[in-house]
Amino acid sequence: MQLGMIGLGRMGANMVRRLMADGHECVVHDVSDAAVDELAAEGATPAHSLEELVAKLEPPRNVWVMIPAAYVESTVERLAPLLSPDDTIIDGGNSWYRHDVDRSGALRDRELHYLDVGTSGGIHGLERGYCLMIGGDTDAVERLAPVFDTLAPGTGNAERTPGRSGDPITAERGWL
Repeated sequence: MQLGMIGLGRMGANMVRRLMADGHECVVHDVSDAAVDELAAEGATPAHSLEELVAKLEPPRNVWVMIPAAYVESTVERLAPLLSPDDTIIDGGNSWYRHDVDRSGALRDRELHYLDVGTSGGIHGLERGYCLMIGGDTDAVERLAPVFDTLAPGTGNAERTPGRSGDPITAERGWL
């Protein structure tokens, strides 16, 4: 599966490495050209601007934003106009959930999907995998399941909150 990754710090870069090791194609962007070039040398497709990143992704595009929470809003505001209906933005950082709810509504008005994916695993996630706490549109979650399956260590899914009835929908699962 093809995925764009914005943010190549310790976690973002290792997530790209884990994805590429499982056969996913990653288009990468960061404010540091050196970080982009390092992953390009390992097989990622480099993009030195948001415009270039979007141009190198096939629709429907999936763009994972793995940057500090303070920069997510401005990045999403710059990214969204470049995308097309049915594309997906994934916030994998530590944004406040209310900001994610607001972003999701604003992007829904543009016919874009938005997933809030709290990601835990630190620098050890490359080898051990990442715990993913996923919230968002079921269709987008299901479309990205191959990415989540690769990133998670594969120990299963968290049980549903007590008191909830019925089988959990995919968007309520936590990949562990």
